[in-house]
Amino acid sequence: MFSLMTKKTRSFCSSEYDKLIRVVLCPPRYMTIKDLINETQKHFKDEGINIEKAMEQHDQMVKTLRSHGVDVILLPEQERYPEQVFTRDIGFTLGQTIFVAEMASDVRQGEEDVFKGWLEQEKISYYNLVGDRIEGGDVIIDRNKIFVGLSDRTNKYAIDHLRTLLPDYEVIVIPFTEKYLHLDCVFNIISPHEAIYFPGAFTKKERNILEYHYDLIEVSEEEQFTLGTNVLSIGEKRILSLPVNKKVNAQLRQRGFEVIEVDITEIIKSGGSFRCCTLPIYREESEYAAN
Repeated sequence: MFSLMTKKTRSFCSSEYDKLIRVVLCPPRYMTIKDLINETQKHFKDEGINIEKAMEQHDQMVKTLRSHGVDVILLPEQERYPEQVFTRDIGFTLGQTIFVAEMASDVRQGEEDVFKGWLEQEKISYYNLVGDRIEGGDVIIDRNKIFVGLSDRTNKYAIDHLRTLLPDYEVIVIPFTEKYLHLDCVFNIISPHEAIYFPGAFTKKERNILEYHYDLIEVSEEEQFTLGTNVLSIGEKRILSLPVNKKVNAQLRQRGFEVIEVDITEIIKSGGSFRCCTLPIYREESEYAAN
């Protein structure tokens, strides 16, 4: 139903851990804590954000991705969108279709239009989720399974609509404590059998669901605050993670992952890390992922 690319596939994603080929980011040039929209911002509201430092850190992340063969697309930053650096939330790629979200927060509404402008320029088809409050940070995919966080940003109506649009997928609803903003701030899939999560964000029912599907790596409350779950897999067991999350990184290395440490601690003051800052357009399904 949603395989819209008939001549040449321009977009494709079927997991969070396949080899990353093409991804969309946006520099944090106008990043600021304007309207407090999460607990992390509340913590740093008086300290503020050093834009020069945030830009340098973002540039280092871009260079790191490119050095690993990833094609990085940078959206044009606009002063009226202080949260534009978090490109993940404006949509998600599922199969060959890019779904464009409708942002829930007033301060973020309109970011999706910048993304749609780029898609139209590139002649890449997309499905516009008009009227559906569902953000990409709440959508985590793994082959025919889609975990969707029920949050302040993604409502039940939108999830039910997504389920009707995707009859061949198992849509698994995961409620979590709303103060954590998006599901990927407390849960992330890193292989066909492994995931990272912060147990304190879930009831026993949700923990049991996640434990049924994955071997879970627990993140402490301290490292959840520094977004230890919000890593980015670029495929072939390589993961971008913050240097400050030493326990998470040690557990990943013990499991055979190559941890690529990049410091973006200035950016996470606004409540998002590597996954939040990246919107995958194309992932190449790998032999590792299939096993």
